[in-house]
Amino acid sequence: MTHWLPWIVGAYLLGSVPFGLLIARAKGIDLRAQGSGNIGATNVGRVLGKRLGITCFALDLAKGAAPVIASGLTTHTFGHGALAARDSALWMCVGLAAVLGHVFPIYLRFKGGKGVATAFGAMAAYWPWMTLATAAALLTWLVVVRTTRYVSAASITAALVLPLAMLINQLIAWPTGTDGARNAAAGWPFLAMALALGALVIWRHRGNLARLRAGSEHKIGAKVR
Repeated sequence: MTHWLPWIVGAYLLGSVPFGLLIARAKGIDLRAQGSGNIGATNVGRVLGKRLGITCFALDLAKGAAPVIASGLTTHTFGHGALAARDSALWMCVGLAAVLGHVFPIYLRFKGGKGVATAFGAMAAYWPWMTLATAAALLTWLVVVRTTRYVSAASITAALVLPLAMLINQLIAWPTGTDGARNAAAGWPFLAMALALGALVIWRHRGNLARLRAGSEHKIGAKVR
């Protein structure tokens, strides 16, 4: 635990960095007073344009992936298909801390974004445990965005797909017998993380869900007044 605790704390502090707010502030804009008021990439793109929105998305994604990869490399867990259940659970806490940092940032009195980009980055970095399931969720996100132009609907759908894809991956990829049982034990923390992050994303989009039902949700390209 002493090896993992600094990574968990560091991931939370890095996740708390509000890149969207900083990008907007560099342009002389308070992002919380513009558009939807959210500090994430979608609102950056809406207020400041597509290029800066993509930049914010990439930075938010990176702050989720970086601590997961770095901690995995230094603890010799990154890229290993066989882990002790305790190690996978502690490694999982690093990514979860980064996402919680974005959603509840210490620098902004715990009022942050919705955590989608940071969650994608963190989960994709859990190679090989969560990468394929995350790719499936991201593909779902892209398809829903393209067909509906609702980022919120895409995020909610991806949050539902992720744990299902993770469960299917777990059932198909791991063999039976002693090794299969050991790998299954190590994999359950990652499935728990997929469920927890999916629930968190959906909870953070509860206002969007209400607007989707009411037909008042904003689409990509629409101006928010």
